Amino acid sequence: MKNIKFILLLIIAATFNSCGPYNFTGQTGQINAKTFQVNYFQNNAELIEPGIERTFTLELQDIIQNQTNLNLVNSGGDLMYEGEITEYRITPMTATADQRAAQNRLTIKVMVRFTNKNKEADDFEKTFTFFYDYAGDSQLVGGKLTEALDVIFERITQDIFNESLAKW
Repeated sequence: MKNIKFILLLIIAATFNSCGPYNFTGQTGQINAKTFQVNYFQNNAELIEPGIERTFTLELQDIIQNQTNLNLVNSGGDLMYEGEITEYRITPMTATADQRAAQNRLTIKVMVRFTNKNKEADDFEKTFTFFYDYAGDSQLVGGKLTEALDVIFERITQDIFNESLAKW
């Protein structure tokens, strides 16, 4: 009976001791900030796709709002995200026997400058990139383009969130 009480006490202590700032949603625990701002990300890529800069800026704002309790502000935020889209490129990945592209890849790169006014050691400037592969005989327009941007921006914004707040 004494051993059972000891084991039970040990399990309870380990359970409460090991649950620090991490939670199972992937969200960060303790942030020494109350507000954040996301400045407009300009599209400085050689190949311009209209509207992707607005879409990216809004998606970055959304992921931070959805995964933290920080308040979005237009200026003076404790955390600041700024940068630009530096690459929007479509490249053939595989070819058919008659030298046509069997598969294409859309790659987007985003340069991000993150500033934490309360903890300068967290500041960084880094490029984030991801891609979307699609059939070489299809055009990347309309719903197909929306799908590609959703996949790419979901991954890039999650990587930015992890780098700046979750420390993964």
